[in-house]
Amino acid sequence: MRRASALPDLVPEDSLPNVDEDQFRPIDLQALLDVPRSIQKPRVLMLYGSLREWSYSRLATEEAARILRRLGAEVRIYNPSGLPLPDSTSADHAKVQELRDLSIWSEAQVWCTPERHGSMTGVMKAQIDWLPLSAGGVRTTQGRTLAVMQVSGGSQSFNAVNQLRILGRWMRMVTIPNQSSVAKAFNEFDEAGRMKPSPYYNRIVDVMEELMKFTLLLRDRSAYLTDRYSERVESAEEVARRVNQRSI
Repeated sequence: MRRASALPDLVPEDSLPNVDEDQFRPIDLQALLDVPRSIQKPRVLMLYGSLREWSYSRLATEEAARILRRLGAEVRIYNPSGLPLPDSTSADHAKVQELRDLSIWSEAQVWCTPERHGSMTGVMKAQIDWLPLSAGGVRTTQGRTLAVMQVSGGSQSFNAVNQLRILGRWMRMVTIPNQSSVAKAFNEFDEAGRMKPSPYYNRIVDVMEELMKFTLLLRDRSAYLTDRYSERVESAEEVARRVNQRSI
C-alpha cells in the first residue's frame, strides 16, 4: 500500500501521514451535481410493526402510501405475517427473501411501528433484523432514504421513532429530518380505517412530501454519497492479499 511521503522534520499543519493516497480522493462535483436523472417513479417500501387484524400502524402506513402514490411514487407494503423470528431459520425462508428483495428494489423506505412498553414492537425489530447490511455484495439498505413513524395508544411519545432513527443510521440509510407520531391512535381513524382530518394527518403529509423530495434529490447519487474511504482501503488490501496468495 502506498502511503503519504515520510514526514519532514517540521510537520505541516495539513499533512496526512496516515492517509492512503491511492484511496483518498477529492470531492467529485460532477458526481454530486451533474448526473443523468432517472425518470421512473421513486420506489418506496413500507414496513409496519403489528400483526393485529385492526392495526393502527398498518392503517397509518396505508394512509401514507396513498399520499406517496399521489406524489408519484411506486409503493409496496410488506406484510410481516408469517415472518419467522431472526435466526430461528435460514435466510432462504420465503418471507425473508421477499423482504430482502423488496429492500433491494426500493429507493426509499417508511418504517411505522406501534409503541409498546416505550419501545418499537418485536414485529418491527424482526423485520429490520432480517435485513443484512450486505448480501452477496449487494447493499440492502445503504443509501436509501428513510422516513420513520409511530402510533401510540396513549399520549404522544417519540421513543419508538427515536429508536428507528438509530437503526436507520446503523443500516446506513439517509433518515429525513421530519417524522410522525400519532397519539391515541384509536381516536384518529374512522370505521372504514381511514384517517380523520387532524394535525396528525397533516404531519404524515409533511413527512411523505419530505421523503419524496429527499429521494429525488439523492437518486442517482446514493452510490457516490455512500462511497467510503475506509471501505476503499479495506477493498484494496483484500485485493492485494488475494493477488499475493495467487503468486505464491
